[in-house]
Amino acid sequence: MELQESEPQPRQTPAEIAEESRKIRRLQVMMSMVMAAISQDSSLTIEEASELAAGAKRAALAMFPDKELAYDLLYKPRLQRVLNERFRLQ
Repeated sequence: MELQESEPQPRQTPAEIAEESRKIRRLQVMMSMVMAAISQDSSLTIEEASELAAGAKRAALAMFPDKELAYDLLYKPRLQRVLNERFRLQ
């Protein structure tokens, strides 16, 4: 078996690093707001809460294309937990 060397990743410029940091922070704030809305808004139905969660996923993947696995590992369990606690799902 022959090992193939991967191409070295190009270095990011400080501007690219700053932009990615802003996008990450925006995603964190958005997810915190969605989870707070689901857990605190007593008038929210399960359908509306599910749509909020789906919209958050669409927005996250728009900001970070090809990062669905990371989303599924980081945010999906949190949203499911909030939905389960709020609507007493199992």
